[in-house]
Amino acid sequence: MKIYVDFDDCLCETAKSFSELVVGLFDIHVPYDNMKYFNLQKTFSLTDEQYEHMMIEGHKPEVLLSYDETPGASTTINSWIDKGIDVSIITGRPASAYEPSRQWLDEHNLDRVNLFCLDKYGRDNFIKGSSFTLKLEDYYKMHFDYAVEDSPMAFGFFSHLPELKVLVYDRPWNRDCEFPEGDFRRCNDWETIRNIVG
Repeated sequence: MKIYVDFDDCLCETAKSFSELVVGLFDIHVPYDNMKYFNLQKTFSLTDEQYEHMMIEGHKPEVLLSYDETPGASTTINSWIDKGIDVSIITGRPASAYEPSRQWLDEHNLDRVNLFCLDKYGRDNFIKGSSFTLKLEDYYKMHFDYAVEDSPMAFGFFSHLPELKVLVYDRPWNRDCEFPEGDFRRCNDWETIRNIVG
C-alpha cells in the first residue's frame, strides 16, 4: 500500500502560525477559525507586496521548524510504516524549504518517510527562481491508494488515480468546498484517518 500525505495543515499547524505571523507583520487579525480561504492573500486581504513578504517570512527555516505537529500525525504514520506501508510526504513548499522541512520531519520521529516538493499551487513566484524536487510528469506516474490532503486546490492532482481514496483533513477553508467526483471523505483528526486506513 502507498499513501500520499500533505505537509502543511495535515502534519503541522501551518495556518495557525500564519494567523499569528500576519499580526506581527501587518497588525492584521484573522483568527484561525475565520480562515475561510486556502488562498492566504485572500484570507488576510493582503496586497501583492504584503503577500510576498509574508510567504518569504513564513518559509524561513526557523519559522518552518517552529510549527506544531498536528496531534496524532507521527504516531499514525509510524504505525503505517511499521506495517510495511510506503508513505510519501508531498508538499507544495519549494525546494528551498526542503532542508528545514526534512529536519522538522526528523525531529518529529518521521525520519523514515519520503519527502517531495511539488509545485501544486504555482507559488514559486514568491521566491524568485525557486525549483521543486518533483516534476509534475513524474508525480503523475506515481500511484497511491490513499491521500491525506486539506487543500481544495490540490484535489485536482488526484484525477489520474480514479481508485484513490482521499481523506480530507477538516479545516475551515475546505468546509464549504464541493468535492470532485471520486472517493472523498472528510476526517476531523488523525485517529479517524488511522481507523479508516487500518
